[in-house]
Amino acid sequence: MKSLNNLHLLLLAPFAFAAFIAGAKDNISLKQTEKAITLVRGETPILTYHIAEVPPPKGVDQIYNRSGFIYPLHSPSGGIVTGIHPADHYHHIGLWHAWVNTKYDGKKGPDFWNLGRRTGRIRHAKIKETRDAGFTVIQEHLGYLAGIDAEPTIILRETLSVDAAFVDGANVIDYAMTQKNITKKPLVFPAYRYGGGLAYRAPLSWNKKNSDYLTSEGLDRTNSHATRAHWVAMHGPAEKGKGKDATVAVLCHPKNHDAPQRIRTWDNGKMFFNYVPVQETGWSIQPGKSITLRYCIVILDGSADTKTIEARWKAYQN
Repeated sequence: MKSLNNLHLLLLAPFAFAAFIAGAKDNISLKQTEKAITLVRGETPILTYHIAEVPPPKGVDQIYNRSGFIYPLHSPSGGIVTGIHPADHYHHIGLWHAWVNTKYDGKKGPDFWNLGRRTGRIRHAKIKETRDAGFTVIQEHLGYLAGIDAEPTIILRETLSVDAAFVDGANVIDYAMTQKNITKKPLVFPAYRYGGGLAYRAPLSWNKKNSDYLTSEGLDRTNSHATRAHWVAMHGPAEKGKGKDATVAVLCHPKNHDAPQRIRTWDNGKMFFNYVPVQETGWSIQPGKSITLRYCIVILDGSADTKTIEARWKAYQN
């Protein structure tokens, strides 16, 4: 692979950069079943997106059945760097996104995130396109406006595109979502501490002793919550990765609403992360209108430092 210096030069030449990225995708392929889409590099998996509903652990309320999310996410060497269905938050499902605090039709609206509240959810609707190194799917954001037993209302129709590349030893994933309000009423997002942007739950074995956060501002788990960050990196031992550490860095696109967005992190030892477009100021999607949010996920083997992630960020923001 070309060095980061060469990558920066390529960024100055669009056609050369396009060829570089195409080369980075050469060894990536897509495998599809009725239940899931998996991107692999050679024989090593990169990620799996779930078309069919995935049930929660045995004995847990089936309200937590969920489709339309990514789990597992893998390090370049194949270790798993996501967690799913932790007992403290059964609705945490690897890599996903959903709005939490909403207003609709002049009153409290659906919570698409907390499934246990039975007011809303997100589901996979159909596959729009598959590519060798990516896919585009349609997802529906449903509101149970007349109760959980009535037919839900599709409030947002979303186009989600996911593409993967292998660049300078890292799995690099472009994650872009466009959400359209297909109803005749505004969906309002009052300011709230979490929800909306990309969310990540780390392996459930990550704790205060073996993992930590690092933000673009040099902050960690003790002081990063509710701050702004161009990027946030999290590291800890990859599962099924022979005990080796891995780093998951999430980069916020500079043209995103309220970028660099504020973040939600935890200081209790468990590893959860969320970019929050409305943590400081509310937002809305008007009838017939759309919003787009875009992020980049960079997964590396080992514990990455600020210099390493900052180089990736500079390439991405260009």
